[in-house]
Formats: sequence, C-alpha cells, structure tokens
Amino acid sequence: MTRRYLLPLAVTTMTAVLTAGLAGAPTATGAPATGASWRADLSIVDDDDSGVTSDGGTVRLDRAAPTPASARAAVRTGFLQLAPHQLDTPANTVAAAVRSTVPNGAEVAVDVRGAVGDDQWTEWVEARPDAPAVLPTATTTVQVRLALTAEKQSPEVRELTLTASTTKTFTTQAAGLSYRIYATREGLVGGTTANGHVIKSRDHFVALPSRRGLAANNSGTYSVRVCASNGRCEWAPVWDVGPWNTKDDYWNPSSTREMWKDLPQGKPEAQAAYQDGYNGGKDQFGRTVANPAGIDLADGTFWDGLQLADNSWVTVTYQWTGSGPAGYVRTAGDPLNVRSGATSTATQVGLAANYAMVRVECQVTGQSVTGSQGTSSIWYRIASGKYVAKAYVSGVSGATTC
Repeated sequence: MTRRYLLPLAVTTMTAVLTAGLAGAPTATGAPATGASWRADLSIVDDDDSGVTSDGGTVRLDRAAPTPASARAAVRTGFLQLAPHQLDTPANTVAAAVRSTVPNGAEVAVDVRGAVGDDQWTEWVEARPDAPAVLPTATTTVQVRLALTAEKQSPEVRELTLTASTTKTFTTQAAGLSYRIYATREGLVGGTTANGHVIKSRDHFVALPSRRGLAANNSGTYSVRVCASNGRCEWAPVWDVGPWNTKDDYWNPSSTREMWKDLPQGKPEAQAAYQDGYNGGKDQFGRTVANPAGIDLADGTFWDGLQLADNSWVTVTYQWTGSGPAGYVRTAGDPLNVRSGATSTATQVGLAANYAMVRVECQVTGQSVTGSQGTSSIWYRIASGKYVAKAYVSGVSGATTC
C-alpha cells in the first residue's frame, strides 16, 4: 500500500513515526508557515549510514540490517544520514513530506538536528505527520536522517522533501542534564549496535533507550559522562539503542518526551515498570522488565572506565544537552586517561573513550604532552578534579583559564 505523508508546519511536540496504520495525510490546523524547501538526495549511501541500501533513489533496509544489540528486540533497524543542508536564514522548524511504502510491522521516521557549533549538534528530533521537528535553537545548518525499522518486510522511501521555517526562539541549557540511573553491562561481544558498530572485547560506548541521542559509528556527537559512586567517570559515545525500550528519551521533559509522558523527567520507563509496576511492569514490547536499567555500558566502560563489579546506580550527564566549550577525544583507538591533575603522573580517575565528546570547564598549564593533536602543555578540566591533555582533544574553542 503506497501513501504520501505530508507533515504540516503547525508547531506542537517533537515526535514522529510514519507507519502503514496511518489513514492518510493529516491536515494542518491553521495556516501553515512558509519557508525554504528542498528535496533530499536519497541515492547516496556512505560510511555514515548503516543497514540501508539505495536503488535508483529508493531507500530500503539492507538484508543484513542489524537488530540493536542492547534492545534485545527482533526489529531490523537502518539509518540514512543525509549531508548537512545550509539554509539562507536561521530556522528552528523543519517539516517533511515523505512518499513511501510502509508494510505492516514496519516504520519510517524522519529525524532532524541543527548545528550549534563546531562539531556540535542538537539532539535528533522527529518530524511527524501532525507536527514538524522543532529544534531548541535556530540554526543555518540542519541535517536530516531517515530511520527505517521492520519486523519482516522492509519499508521503501522514494521521495523526501523538507521545509525549514522559524517559529518561537529557544535557548540551550548552559549545563547538561544529569540524572542518577541504573546501569547494566551490555556485553554481547560480536553483536552489532544500532549504528552498525561491531562490539569488541572491552569496548567503550553506551546504549540509551532512544535513537534521539544515537551517534553515528565512529562519532561522538552524542556522548555521556557516566560517574560511579567510587568517584570514577567515563566519557563515552552513544552507539546503541536500549536497554528494554527504544523510544524512551527519559532525560527530556514530558512535553517533548517521545513516549511515557506521564513519567517524571529523568525516570526511565524500565525503572518505573520495575519499581512501581508502571505499564503493568512491562516495556514497550510487552516484556516483563527484570531490572530498572536506563543505560547499558559496554564492557570496557563498565570494567575499566568505572571499575564496576556488578550492575549499579550511576550518575549520567547527557553531554549534548549542554553548551559551552567542547571537544572530541582523538586517540589511536584506546581510551584516553583522565587524571586528577595536569600531569601524566597524576592518579587516573577515569577514562574518555576515543570519539567521545568532553565538555571543557576551563584549562590549565601542566606537563607537555605529544599526541594526535600535536604537542601542548595545556590540560582541560572536564569535571571537578578531572583533567585530560589537550594533545588528544580536538575542536575546543573559547576555554578560559581555571
């Protein structure tokens, strides 16, 4: 069954899924906004994409499309991440018109994000049939991502047209959102994450139960700082979707949360189901929730970064929800040591995974170090009592002296 879904420009919430169950194109309420429109090029699949193919501009799931390892759900998932699009004037709202075929049990979603600085982006926000994607700030650079999922037969997307406009002005939080969350060890070495990464022994990444904060493979655009009660922290990219749920962006306020809007901000649905019997004690797939986990940690993050011996409550800061100076760890592959002072002889108090985003509080002069970014005696303080050498961090601008 083929339908064309038009996503109106009325400004409401920030969620969307295009499914075969929709009864046709919804009608916008009120006069639609006007703005710059462009048609997406669906013919190119490159290294930023995973689990999809394109034949003559028709996008569908690859036969080998992965099922997100952390979610433990048999739903194939693929992403087509389009090239960033430059706008003539700043905009914070993007609507989409999609021409697609979506079989039963399949979904097509359009995610949008905006550039907010060098190598920094807003969270992915969905454009849906009854509302466009509304970004937290106006920007002249937007990027669009198609998300395809299927239990069996793949959906097909043949055309995608975007329209950008400007509505209410939003501001970005100065400090990133932070919550105390129950963490479990993902394991699953040899499995494939939602972004196409093949899990290695003692790997360094995390999984969150929503693709809104999912980074592309070998990217740290969406990263978290995870700190244990023993004082150790790891900065790690978000490379998988799970545990338990796949549409639970619990760190967002209820007005923009994709599902479970009646839950308090910062409380994962799995935690509510396990502790309070919420949703009958089940996740979005109807499975009985066996623990309150809101984050999965790869083995290296779990054992080496945080030095945990068992599943544990941790404090998670969602790096992309903040603002201010930030950079990205660049090593030959191993995580970067986080020290208690500005010298390589200071106590190691955590790790920063390769590709991870780190927020920089300030900088100090310390031991001269040679690394992937050259030689420097500058060290960045990325949390109280935690420092990394500038020689291994790219892209930091505007850091002040401590």
